[in-house]
Amino acid sequence: MSNDSKDDAVFKALANGLRRQMLDVLKEEPQTTGMLCERFPTLDRCTVMQHLKVLEEADLVLVRREGRERWNHLNALPIRAIHDRWISQYAGHAMSVLTALQRELDEPRE
Repeated sequence: MSNDSKDDAVFKALANGLRRQMLDVLKEEPQTTGMLCERFPTLDRCTVMQHLKVLEEADLVLVRREGRERWNHLNALPIRAIHDRWISQYAGHAMSVLTALQRELDEPRE
């Protein structure tokens, strides 16, 4: 999978609010699929599994099976890669623009 395809998969996964909420839960600690279903009582198990599949395809969730249980773990590395590739570059530019604007506003006016 190319880097652009990986980025697209991460952006697709993060575009959904429920999936972001699932990642927030997994950030606290790994969860079984059943535990995630309990945390999202308005969703049926099939819907939770579909969201987890999208997160897995984006490598945001790593799955470890223990007997009959499926443990879901957060993998934050793809989010870090998005940050390094996209967000930090644009944030740096935005800070430069804001700094220049601040200097201009701080200059005494006649």
